[in-house]
Amino acid sequence: MGHRLSKIYTRTGDDGSTGLGDGSRVAKNHLRVEAYGTVDELNAQIGLLRAELDGAHAAQDFLEAVQQDLFDLGGELCIPGYTLLKAAAIEETETAIDALNATLPPLKDFILPGGNRAAATAHVARTVCRRAERRVYTLGQQEPVNDTGLQYLNRLSDYLFVLARTLARENGGTEVLWRQRHPPA
Repeated sequence: MGHRLSKIYTRTGDDGSTGLGDGSRVAKNHLRVEAYGTVDELNAQIGLLRAELDGAHAAQDFLEAVQQDLFDLGGELCIPGYTLLKAAAIEETETAIDALNATLPPLKDFILPGGNRAAATAHVARTVCRRAERRVYTLGQQEPVNDTGLQYLNRLSDYLFVLARTLARENGGTEVLWRQRHPPA
C-alpha cells in the first residue's frame, strides 16, 4: 500500500495538488481529500482525548483501537476503490456503546457539552466525527465509498457521546443540562 515517505517535504504539492494512494493527483480541496483529511483530524482529536484520560482508564484500549480503525478508514479514502475497514469495527463499537450506556441513567433532557475537560474533549471529538461523516457522505454522492466507513463514523459519534456522558459523571462530576434561558412569550 503506497510508498513510505523518507523525506517529509517533496514540493510536489506546491501547486495546490496532492497525491492519492493510487498515484493520481487531485486538488487539495477535492472532496476525497476533505473526507480523509477530516478523518485524520478526528484521529488527532481522539489522540487528544486519550491524553486527557489516565493511562489506565477503561476507555484507553478501545480508543486506541478506534485510532487504528480511523487510520484504516483514512487509507481507504485515500486510495479510490480500496477497502480496509471491516464491519467488525461497527459491531465492536456497538458493544462498547451498550456497555457504557448500561451504566448511565436514561437521557431525559438535552445536555451541554462540558462537565469536565475530558468530557468536553469527547464532545469536540463527537462533533468532528459528525463532520467527517458528512464529508464522507458528500464524497459518496459523487464517487463510490465503502458504506462500512459511513456506518462506522455514525456509530463512533454515538460512542463518543455516551463516553462524554460517562466522563462527565466520573469523580463525582455531573452533566450540565440544557435549559431554555428565554422561553417564548
